Amino acid sequence: MPVSPPRPKWPPLNALRAFEAAARLQSFSAAADELCVTPGAVAQHIKSLEALIGEKLFNRQAQGVELTALGQQALPAFIQAFDGLGQAVHSLRQNSTRREIRIAALPSLSQLWLSARMPLIRKALPDCTISITALETMPNMRREPFDLSLFFEEEPLSDNVIKLGQDSIFPVCAPQLANKLSHLQDLSDFPCLHDAIWSSDWKIWCESLNERDQLSMPLDIQGPTFSLFSLALEEAKNGAGLLMGHKALVQDCLDDGSLVKPFDREIPLPRHLVLALAPNLEDNQDIRKIIQCLTTQ
Repeated sequence: MPVSPPRPKWPPLNALRAFEAAARLQSFSAAADELCVTPGAVAQHIKSLEALIGEKLFNRQAQGVELTALGQQALPAFIQAFDGLGQAVHSLRQNSTRREIRIAALPSLSQLWLSARMPLIRKALPDCTISITALETMPNMRREPFDLSLFFEEEPLSDNVIKLGQDSIFPVCAPQLANKLSHLQDLSDFPCLHDAIWSSDWKIWCESLNERDQLSMPLDIQGPTFSLFSLALEEAKNGAGLLMGHKALVQDCLDDGSLVKPFDREIPLPRHLVLALAPNLEDNQDIRKIIQCLTTQ
């Protein structure tokens, strides 16, 4: 009589993913954000994994979690394994006959920079499907199903990126408002529009002002806040106030005259507009055409 005993089960893939993300990020909450689940789900997955192996992988503390010695020992192999899994998926997509490019971009960049260049890309790749996803944070290009990503990135830059220009900021406003500004001190008399994500822009720019600007008193920078830079930009064009502009995002408006620079003071920031490539795409002909379109305008 043949014997067919039950075979031991491997841990569920979701439990392994939860462990790797939580261990790499040192946080159940950050892992939950990355995996698009709740922190409770991450905790439950890890609890089940710990029960299966019979030992703790994390020490739970009031201020967060900390890897045990066993967890620390296991983490490098898990990172390598999930990077390899992501690379395998990329290879499947790259070797398929379907011509499709997926781009991830910061919302403001997708609306105000990339969209203006899409007609040129479509003309260069008429038979290629190009999809754009707006994200607030740069994706992990080794694991997520994107071929290109467009974000502002601080030094030191990650691998496999192309610099498209350094980020810099300066006030912009509608021409009719600029006519009422003759001195830096006049800024206190008009609303200053704020972007919620880059909330420190006005402070950074104002702190760059020095004695030669002859300010009689500190500037009183007050005004409404917008959750999207594009909304603040439209309000600036409508004459609602001055906006701290990022060069890549306002250059088209400066070129067409809908916005102007009332003051000649541009502050470079320690980050660049970068185009990141998924692994092994440097020689892909469709990708090379897109890079050419984005670097020649």
